[in-house]
Amino acid sequence: MLEVVGRLALVAAAFAVLPLLVGQAEHKVMAHMQGRLGPMYAGAFHGWAQLVADGVKFAQKEDVVPAAADRRIFKLAPAVALVPYLLVLLVIPVGPHGQVALDLGPGVFFALAVMGVGVIGAIMAGWASANKYSLLGGMRVTAQLMSYELPMVFSAASVAMAAGTLSLSGIVEQWRWYWLPWQLVGGAVFFVAGLAELRRPPFDMPVADSEIIFGPYTEYGGLRFALFLLAEYAGIVVLCGLTTVLFLGGWKGPFLDGPLGWLWTLVKVFALAFAVIWFRVSYPRLREDQLQRLAWAWLVPLSLAQLALTGVLKVALG
Repeated sequence: MLEVVGRLALVAAAFAVLPLLVGQAEHKVMAHMQGRLGPMYAGAFHGWAQLVADGVKFAQKEDVVPAAADRRIFKLAPAVALVPYLLVLLVIPVGPHGQVALDLGPGVFFALAVMGVGVIGAIMAGWASANKYSLLGGMRVTAQLMSYELPMVFSAASVAMAAGTLSLSGIVEQWRWYWLPWQLVGGAVFFVAGLAELRRPPFDMPVADSEIIFGPYTEYGGLRFALFLLAEYAGIVVLCGLTTVLFLGGWKGPFLDGPLGWLWTLVKVFALAFAVIWFRVSYPRLREDQLQRLAWAWLVPLSLAQLALTGVLKVALG
């Protein structure tokens, strides 16, 4: 019992700290890539106080609920957007020998299903706001979720088929280095589709501030808006964690194997998080038609081809 409580406490601590670290890293990386002065100098010593300043700013803003809004759904939406990522963290293994809070047999499908629930928070926010711009953003979120869920599931199924198990820990244990070139396409599809589900640039058309104000979050302010931002960074941590476990061997590495393998997991997660930030800075936003074309004309066929290739190799290799 104490061991279970300790694991849950560690997951809760990671959920509280890791998204903030990713947010702070985004401040710094974007500051260097785009020459932003505030995040580099706020509070001296390389702008350490920028994240604190953002937190104080959100806490000071007035919490306003539109008069025509569905108040119950409006207030519930930020929690629906945030909490599912905490549940997914429970099943992501960080190291060998049971270093996971909850080792589920069908861990892959549990993680993907619960991640999809997180997107519902944005849809609820758009519908409950009684604002046509918010509703339009919510509809775009729905269309994007439906388009990019398929390639995510297909590419994850390819790895599960290769490993012969749906357990995330089992997949890492069965993972071999020669899988890297074999599963490269599936890994890229999974990662890109995950970015699109999180509505991260360049896939942020549903929340594009220059086109539709701020999508489903237009009417939100203060701490409720901050919870949506926190959910986005928590989603980045979860996506990078799942990509690491499914396609990069999780805790496996040339050194520090065994009980210290969790260090490899963290290194891979933060390397992928850097790639997420890099994409935001480097690529322009895709139009809505380009978003849908990428999903249906490219990612879905590529994920199906990866699944077929895995089936052929699985039969050929026995």
